[in-house]
Amino acid sequence: MTLTLAALGPALPELLLAFSALALLMFGAFAGPKSTDTVNGLALAALFAALVLVLLGPTDATLFNGAFHVDAFGRFMKVLALLGAGGTLAMSVDWLKAEKQDRFEYAILVLLSTLGMMMLISAGDLIALYMGLELMSLALYVIAANNRDSVRSTEAGLKYFVLGALSSGMLLYGASLIYGFTGSVNFAQIAQAAREPSLGLIFGIVFMFAGLCFKVSAVPFHMWTPDVYEGAPAPVTAFFASAPKVAAMAVFVRFAMEALPNVTHQWQQIIVFVSIASMALGSFGAIGQRNFKRLMAYSSIGHMGFALVGLAAGTEQGVQGVLVYMAIYMAMTLGAFACILSMRRKDGMVETYDELAGLAHTSPVKAFMLAVLMFSLAGIPPLAGFLAKYYVFLAAIESGLYALAVIGVLTSVVGAFYYLRIVKIMYFDEPAAPFEPMRSEPRVVLAVSGTFTLLFFVYPAPLIAAAGVAARALF
Repeated sequence: MTLTLAALGPALPELLLAFSALALLMFGAFAGPKSTDTVNGLALAALFAALVLVLLGPTDATLFNGAFHVDAFGRFMKVLALLGAGGTLAMSVDWLKAEKQDRFEYAILVLLSTLGMMMLISAGDLIALYMGLELMSLALYVIAANNRDSVRSTEAGLKYFVLGALSSGMLLYGASLIYGFTGSVNFAQIAQAAREPSLGLIFGIVFMFAGLCFKVSAVPFHMWTPDVYEGAPAPVTAFFASAPKVAAMAVFVRFAMEALPNVTHQWQQIIVFVSIASMALGSFGAIGQRNFKRLMAYSSIGHMGFALVGLAAGTEQGVQGVLVYMAIYMAMTLGAFACILSMRRKDGMVETYDELAGLAHTSPVKAFMLAVLMFSLAGIPPLAGFLAKYYVFLAAIESGLYALAVIGVLTSVVGAFYYLRIVKIMYFDEPAAPFEPMRSEPRVVLAVSGTFTLLFFVYPAPLIAAAGVAARALF
């Protein structure tokens, strides 16, 4: 079957990002270092154009014999991934310039990684899933080591690459087992063949889930997260914590719901264990951390555990809870990293949150916004973070997973300790030296994130309804 340009319409956002990345790479290679600002601006424009195309594109289409699927679920997650990539790239530009790390390749790698995320979100078979995952990951390995003059950054990139290669191998082995025992790589056909699961198929599912758990930083495949978050440049860490998590969680949910609906009981036990372990480690592991980025790494592990509570339910309501959770999590995370990027004094960047001492006196608006985000990350009502946890716990309870919901609430209480400690430091400790004024891009991201988090409870209906439509597309 020959594909015409018109038939490729559903994949137009992906094609736009691919051609933009190639064109900007050629432009940067010929123009040299002076092209960095132009490449950054055009890369942001390409992400915005892709976002518009996703919103205006078809709601249901299939390409390449089912390998690429466009639906409401994919559209919802692609919008989140593009917003996360665009927000972090916008915050990165001035920071990288101030740290003398600005290179035109950075924006191109962000584009390529985002392209991989969008392919991953729309994957309809195991081959497309693996291709999207590798395209996303290979760019991330390089971005992690963006600061070539820093031993920590190089170490972060190397650790992420080695452990990422291991996880990719496990995922590929799992995919080959699933293909071997079902005779197909297509999700719909796997679902038909997996009505009576064999031992080999269950082993394949375990290895697939292990590879996907690595990408979302879920326990026990979280080991790379604290070191990479701490060692990578702050804008790169912000990128890692937002858009790739959305894409990985999207394919996690799609694979479980579309390829394995008839073996829910088998994979549900895996997800319940991973969810409990992630929530527990994220809550207890962060208590002794002083580095803000490292603390956010453990926070990310914990929040992925909370999101997986919704997936463990295995229902449409559970998937809706996961989507709402990921949208709110990304907003809170971008706001928190906007504050981390602004922790600069004349002698350079600082990363320990003890340096936020007395921020309420030196910068009251920033302190208020950060306090709102910390309360929300802790799950304090009526902020957005509380509603995110409410929807996933409600789905778990209605599926009979009472113990999982109770453990989730208890670990959330423990995790509140280190979020509230930051608020205490900002409002009750003796003021430290003030930071330099925030640049415009992080200030805008912080303002939008903080306002959304604070006022989401006033009118949550649009996001809840959009998540409901997206979840329905998988059932």
